[in-house]
Amino acid sequence: MADKNSVRRGGRRTSRPSKRDKCDTPNVTSASSDVASTDSASTKSYVPQENTCLPSSERTVIGRELSPPTKEVPSSIPSSKVIIQKIRQKIGAKDPNDLEFDNNVRPEADGSEDNDPDIEELSKLRCPSVCTEVIAEKEKRRQKRQRRCADYPGLAFGRSVFSSDTMMKFTMIYNELHNTLNSQLKRAESEVAALNRRIQLLEEDLERSEERLATATAKLAEASQAADESERIRKALENRTNMEDDRVAVLEQQLQQARYIAEDSDKKYEEVARKLVMMEQDLERAEERAEQSDSKIVELEEELRVVGNNLKSLEVSEEKATQREESFEERVKALSEQLKEAEARAEFAERSVQKLQKEVDRLEDDLVLEREKNKQLQEEMEATLHDIQNI
Repeated sequence: MADKNSVRRGGRRTSRPSKRDKCDTPNVTSASSDVASTDSASTKSYVPQENTCLPSSERTVIGRELSPPTKEVPSSIPSSKVIIQKIRQKIGAKDPNDLEFDNNVRPEADGSEDNDPDIEELSKLRCPSVCTEVIAEKEKRRQKRQRRCADYPGLAFGRSVFSSDTMMKFTMIYNELHNTLNSQLKRAESEVAALNRRIQLLEEDLERSEERLATATAKLAEASQAADESERIRKALENRTNMEDDRVAVLEQQLQQARYIAEDSDKKYEEVARKLVMMEQDLERAEERAEQSDSKIVELEEELRVVGNNLKSLEVSEEKATQREESFEERVKALSEQLKEAEARAEFAERSVQKLQKEVDRLEDDLVLEREKNKQLQEEMEATLHDIQNI
């Protein structure tokens, strides 16, 4: 890289700024054509006259010191060293070190500085953004350089330092370099076109990426909305679950109370059933006493019939019975009293039977009611259990 950015003059190596990169835009062709025209004009203005009065060594030194400024050759040309070697051989240089040309620079003219502004201006012309003021400044400097070349020392001898063959060879070399430069420009144009196509493809890719980004953003918004909706539903279900838990707690309390009521009803039912059994036993005993009373009544009726028969027989045998009338009257009175007592006992037994029958009917009604209550409680318990299972 040091050989490309420096030039040796009189044993001293001076650094030169590197060339500007080519602008990869469609306007490179116009800027490059301006550079080519400038190079051709400057080359023509520096054509010296041959002078055969000087020795070959002096002509070589003069050619080395006063050689016309040449356009910088792009570093991408692979045959530049070969071309310079051919130039050295054709101009008859005995020592290869007499002429020292760099691969990318040219010898500076008299009065120029290390950093030549002309080279910078020519490099700036490659960029399409160069304004008209810069182009005018470049033209002024080119004219100034032409006026300065009028004092070229080789003209003092009246003849050119180089022969016509040498100038023809210079022209051929220039044409070759010019063709190489044109090929490089075409290659740069193709690269610019490729870069433009790549930029277009990147822009299309950017548009597609933006579309995908918009789609992803829309999907993200939809997902966020769905997440919010799910969160709202979750909160609603959570509130509903809390309400159901409260309801389950209330139903459990009601179920506990229903169990207590059912147990109490079972106890009452058992007690009523026990009382009913006792009443049935009392009823059976009352019925037995009633049957006994009926049998006694039958016996008393039979006795009454016997007494009637006896009275009839006594009427027949009134006379015979007169003596025993008092005894019979007493006996009749006794029997009448016994009859009254039997009738009273029969009436009491009937009243007791009626009372017992009423008590049995009442107990049966209570039993039916208790059974209905028990059945209703069982239905309520089943309904409560069914509701709990459904929850």
